[in-house]
Amino acid sequence: MEKLVTYFKLSKAELGKVIFPLKEQVRNAYIAVFVVVSVISLFLALVDWLMSFIVSSVV
Repeated sequence: MEKLVTYFKLSKAELGKVIFPLKEQVRNAYIAVFVVVSVISLFLALVDWLMSFIVSSVV
């Protein structure tokens, strides 16, 4: 039982050291991820369309 109490005390101490992100930081990260995913998706869609066009032309 003593080990369990020690574990929880140490866990609480470690959680006190955690620095949680601010709302602004979370929002900026969300926007950055959304932009990167959108750009990559558009690029892959363009490559897919181009490859489909080339294969259709050859066949």
